[in-house]
Amino acid sequence: MNVIDHVRDMAAAGLHSNVRIMSSLLLTMSNNNPELFSPSQKYQLLVYHADAIFHDKEYRNAACKYNMALQQKKVISKTSKVRPSTVGTASSMQSQSLPSEIEVKYKIAECYTILKLDKDAIAVLDGIPSRQRTPKINMMLANLYRKAGQERSAVTSYKEVLRQCPLALDAIIGLLSLSVKGAEVASMTMDVIQSIPNLDWLSVWIKAYAFIHAGDNHRAINTICSLEKKSLLRDNVDLLVSLADVYFRAGDTKNSILKFEQAQMLDPYLIKGMDVYGYLMAREGHLEDVEVLGGRLFNISDQHAEPWVISGCHSFYSKRYSRALYLGAKAIQLNSNSVQALLLKGAALRNMGRVQEAIIHFREAMRLAPCRLDCYEGLIDCYLASNGIREAMGMANNIYKTLGANAQTLTILATVCLEDPVTQEKAKTLLDKALAQRPDYTKAVVKKAELLSREQKYEEGIALLRNALANQSDCVLHRMLGDFLVAVNDYQEAMDQYSIALSLDPNDQKSLEGMQKMEKEESPADATVELDGDDMEGSGEDGDLEGSDSEAAQWADQEQWFGMQ
Repeated sequence: MNVIDHVRDMAAAGLHSNVRIMSSLLLTMSNNNPELFSPSQKYQLLVYHADAIFHDKEYRNAACKYNMALQQKKVISKTSKVRPSTVGTASSMQSQSLPSEIEVKYKIAECYTILKLDKDAIAVLDGIPSRQRTPKINMMLANLYRKAGQERSAVTSYKEVLRQCPLALDAIIGLLSLSVKGAEVASMTMDVIQSIPNLDWLSVWIKAYAFIHAGDNHRAINTICSLEKKSLLRDNVDLLVSLADVYFRAGDTKNSILKFEQAQMLDPYLIKGMDVYGYLMAREGHLEDVEVLGGRLFNISDQHAEPWVISGCHSFYSKRYSRALYLGAKAIQLNSNSVQALLLKGAALRNMGRVQEAIIHFREAMRLAPCRLDCYEGLIDCYLASNGIREAMGMANNIYKTLGANAQTLTILATVCLEDPVTQEKAKTLLDKALAQRPDYTKAVVKKAELLSREQKYEEGIALLRNALANQSDCVLHRMLGDFLVAVNDYQEAMDQYSIALSLDPNDQKSLEGMQKMEKEESPADATVELDGDDMEGSGEDGDLEGSDSEAAQWADQEQWFGMQ
């Protein structure tokens, strides 16, 4: 047993720090005396040394050492060609025991992927002949191709993964996300479904995710519910998270939160999907719960985007937009495919007046999740903020045509129509259609109430809001009802509605403004200066948007440090 064998055994035993020191010393000896180790032994040492460096997360250094190992492998190939045939058998036996060249290339690609050098990673993996690509190589290639927008190549690689491993469910999701038909994907798994007992649910599972990626939320919900009710799959955390996410996409906040909570109770260490859960809780005004959730997830892992997004949502809904921007950027640094992180950063940029930068982030989120309407809504908000009504209208019409006439798409189109006096009547018709489909859809109720307020139809607005609040309690709806009640001089109930709104979201500035304005009107002698509505809005919200100058500067410095301007 020689020294190289000892190094190999230490590497197999996971003694990475020991391998790093020993291999470094042996490589130095080899450099000073090239005759000390054979080319094969030096190749082995380089690979073991690179593996130890990779384990220490020094990815640039590891990639360099792996490339040195590949150069050494070429030396072995050249010397084996010139050796006489009498030693050929011994040489081939030795080469079989060497670290795999394919595995070394995969490790290099891993390093490049972690360093966000995706083009370099693709180039390395593309250099591996198709027949020599293992399932994990094809899976990495597929993900890299999809990220680079090379959809046809991504589909080919995902299919190759399924050909070798027909139960690779993440590859199935990848194909469905690239618009491959569910029936075609299911056909690739049919043989294994029929040959293995208790796998009959898989075809239904594929159907459910096909509906999700086609944007058919209603059928996706029904299909996942039918799966989740089966005794063998009851209380599966992944299914519950998927169901919660589809409820969220469908605009059903109540059921989405309920399913996220159910999943969280089953798995206290759950991270996946918690960024969406944290966002919903923050949007509903439960900021203390969001803060607790973020802290708990940081204790589980700070190397995932989710806890950073959750903390960013807490900052965003606390009107600390500079900090929300930094936290969103940090989340993107950890996971560039985090849609929720892109939306958080985009929303923070928009509210800080950096609309063009926000548009870039919303577009990227839209590319990653073409069936999530909140991506389009963010982009439309940016267009409207920059007076780009034509662009907003084009986007809204495109959503309406692509995803069909449901309550959400009708409301998005109506929102844009409300911005132009010429299309006010069209907005009213669209909102009526949306509310006919879903009378409890909050965004449609809010927009219809805004329209009724413009038309000074206060009694009709009060009836609409009371009807909506009969089956749900929402801060914005209570506050709007308060505004309508003030308009008809019902001050006592208006005060009650503002109080309910603030109990649901203590940070709701507009409810505070409504109460303050009423108090001044009731006690004019106590008020030395009375602000009108516009002045109150300016002094109440805009002054708090970016926090103090020192805080904004602090987080701006943090962004420069992480290279995320």
